[in-house]
Amino acid sequence: MKWRLGRFLLVMLLAIVITGCSTKKDVSTEDNNSGIAKKDGGTLVIARLSDAENLDHHFMSTINAASVTHSKIYEGLVGRDKNAEIKPLLAEEWKQLDDLTWEFKLRQDVKFHDGTAFNAEAVKATFDRLLDPNVGSPRAVVFKMVKEVKAVDEFTVQIILSEPFSPLLSILASHEGGIISPKAIEKFGKEIINEPNGTGPFVFESWTPGQEIVFTKNNEYWGTKANVDKVVFKVVPEETTRISMLETGEANIAEPLSVPMMSTVEASSKVEVYRSEGFGTEYIGFNVQKEPFNDIRVRKAISHAVEMDSIIKGVYNNVGKKANSLLGSKVFGYHAEMEAYEYNLNEAKKLLAEAGYPDGFETTLKTMDSKERINMAEVIQSQLKGIGVKVNIQVLEYGTFVEQANSGDSEMFILSWRNATGDADYNQYNLFHTNSQGAAGNTFFYSNQEVDRLIDAARKEKDPNKRIELYAKSQELEMEDAIYIPVRVIENLAAVAKNVDGFEISPSGYLEINDVSIK
Repeated sequence: MKWRLGRFLLVMLLAIVITGCSTKKDVSTEDNNSGIAKKDGGTLVIARLSDAENLDHHFMSTINAASVTHSKIYEGLVGRDKNAEIKPLLAEEWKQLDDLTWEFKLRQDVKFHDGTAFNAEAVKATFDRLLDPNVGSPRAVVFKMVKEVKAVDEFTVQIILSEPFSPLLSILASHEGGIISPKAIEKFGKEIINEPNGTGPFVFESWTPGQEIVFTKNNEYWGTKANVDKVVFKVVPEETTRISMLETGEANIAEPLSVPMMSTVEASSKVEVYRSEGFGTEYIGFNVQKEPFNDIRVRKAISHAVEMDSIIKGVYNNVGKKANSLLGSKVFGYHAEMEAYEYNLNEAKKLLAEAGYPDGFETTLKTMDSKERINMAEVIQSQLKGIGVKVNIQVLEYGTFVEQANSGDSEMFILSWRNATGDADYNQYNLFHTNSQGAAGNTFFYSNQEVDRLIDAARKEKDPNKRIELYAKSQELEMEDAIYIPVRVIENLAAVAKNVDGFEISPSGYLEINDVSIK
């Protein structure tokens, strides 16, 4: 049975397609009513909080980095349309031959940026590199079920699995599924690719680490060509500077936008707020291998001592709804009935005493250098004084923060998980499976054999309803083990100049700029 647009996992799609993007303006009518025509050309400047840690999809650990290259430089066999439905991309069609074999018919009119022809051998080269243990890609874990990628003929490729894997298409549509030029693979081998080369609508020009990344329009692109001639991702750590750049015309988009800065942007005559609900969540995490957080009673005590409603209101001004798990409410597998720990200082003090800390203890809470995260850390610091826990806040540059969290150099931390696919597997396997400890996503360094079993079973299960049941059980066990405190469902925020049309942030958190034009 062929699965094309709209046929794969109907239940999953119904759960996620309703995720849409909204802005302060009515984007459906503005251009028709404004009398200002869109025009091609120009340079799109995006002022960003932080740089990409690298430009190699096989080594990226953040959506922040993937946002730069995904669907712009690199493309996958399949993608997602504006309603988050799976759509053909480098593969025109596909079918599942049996439980373990998926076959893809490739486009025959595609070339990589370096002129190399796109074909089945190129697809095979990409996945062979990703899965090569000598390369050591931290993203190989998401494709661990792939046994072999076979080039059947020049434009037919088969992905052969070692075990059934229901959410395969959702993974292929994420940045990990991006196809890399064989020449780039040959040049860089097991080293990180710092000159990305794919098939997308933009071509890599330069990267000055810590300063800017520059792309130019791919005039030979096989699909609908980009409207702008050049894109500059400029690193501007100070948010007020980013917003000022929009006011003066030095930049067109600034992201992320903090909640405290929203009112300033809303008052501007030249800039407006972009908002859209995401798949991901923010959370407070514990490294369960570090004392005293290796004791479940301590983790539960902290969970009972954090009053989340005041954080949602006071820090986030009710932007992004309160979370009850690490799955956003639009993600397939979300467990609506699950409850986080209630605020109860007496229970918290009792648990700490049982764990041997009747007078509390001292710990360090790490966070990246964003206003909301710092504000949240300060509220947590204040709240935990109530149970005798002294919290030292350590604010780190984003890249350093991610590196330390991935290496286990943490006790408590504030993080987010964007969920690149809209499927619970991307959350559950990456964040909670024993095999994913470290850079793959499990920065809790958590291991629970029953949770592993449930996650593995859900990957193999074809029945969507049974998958939902399995994910509900795994989420309940994770909550019982108190390895994190859910904060809120992420709402994507950016500041956008009013002369920019066509910009979106996908529910996964990827910046969507291929249709952007500057008026």
